[in-house]
Amino acid sequence: MPLGLLALAIGGFGIGLTEFVIAGLLPDVARDFGVTEAAAGWLISGYALSVAAGAIGLTAATTRLDRKHVLLGLMVLFIIGNLLSALAPSYQVMMLGRVIAALCHGAFFGIGSVVAADMVAPDKRAGAIAMMFAGLTTANVLGVPSGTLLGQQFGWRSTFWAITFIGVIALIGVATLVSGQRPAGAVARDGGLRGELAAFAHPQVWLSLGVTILGFGGMFGAFTYIAYTLTEVSGFTAASVPWLLVLFGSGLFIGNYVGGKAADKSVPVTLITVLLVLTAVLGVFALTAHSQVMTTISLILMGAFGFATVPGLQMRIMHYADRAPTLASGANIAAFNVGNALGAWIGGLTLTAGLGYTAPIWAGAALTVAGLAVLLAATRLASQQAKRTSLPPDRRDPHRLTPRDAPAR
Repeated sequence: MPLGLLALAIGGFGIGLTEFVIAGLLPDVARDFGVTEAAAGWLISGYALSVAAGAIGLTAATTRLDRKHVLLGLMVLFIIGNLLSALAPSYQVMMLGRVIAALCHGAFFGIGSVVAADMVAPDKRAGAIAMMFAGLTTANVLGVPSGTLLGQQFGWRSTFWAITFIGVIALIGVATLVSGQRPAGAVARDGGLRGELAAFAHPQVWLSLGVTILGFGGMFGAFTYIAYTLTEVSGFTAASVPWLLVLFGSGLFIGNYVGGKAADKSVPVTLITVLLVLTAVLGVFALTAHSQVMTTISLILMGAFGFATVPGLQMRIMHYADRAPTLASGANIAAFNVGNALGAWIGGLTLTAGLGYTAPIWAGAALTVAGLAVLLAATRLASQQAKRTSLPPDRRDPHRLTPRDAPAR
């Protein structure tokens, strides 16, 4: 394993911790700044929106720069954002720190996916991407409980000081362990941002984004309101919820690893299988949520199959944008966050409609089915296109003639 992957994973760990640990610290933050719970919640929502903006905006702005230098700049941004959060004298400064830290999130994972894939042989690229995302999953399993405990014992600011320190370690790791990378635009057909944008002319890139939004959004639609399901339907105590979420995080970690290995063998088969099984898991979860044993099992499987899609989804869009993958990869990270927001919104609508605390899980299953349908259509279209391009010139679609074929026709 290239040591550069470890540096990227440490960066992913810090970024994942920044995103998720705030949920356990919100009451303390709200009390310290004298704001309502709803206002404190914007520290999470504002972060998510900034992730989507940074994933596309910062990636587009840095297409002509060396990828390693961009990653270093993003880690500096990450350190500044968390340092501001740790020192924030007011809610407004805290929000600014969250936004600055979030801007690096999507671009780091988008560019980092391309860098990680370039570190290894072609048949190990999905595994390399999974290794980088392992930092994000580890943040859920170990980082969030530890960060929450640290904040409860020594004040919430101590958690952000610890995250800032992790950012410094990641910065040193990327600087020393990741080799120099050519600019993103160097492989693009037209060069720079123009070449990166050209990748979006491929229909499969847009279809990949659709699968990401719907497939990943399905899991998060179910997960967003999981605390209500666990306490109101399954009968767990509120004190049990954090430990159950650790089990969920363990599922994320396992799914990410296995999904990366499987995607190295076949991206289409892996994604179709995983989304199909995820739909079944969500359905069983909704039907058996009254059972604590089944709920525990379903929670682990939901995390595993939900995150098993990530390496394959990143590989799919990078494949169809292979000559300019950086911006497309960043856009896919943005799509993950759009899916999170969409799933949470639809799940919230089901609760508002009074459909019960298992309704968000059913809504998540419906989104996953929609993602599977888009994937099957995209796979069929790709197969048909591959067959057409392999036919002799006189049997190809006349609307797809090459200039050399046209006179003969």
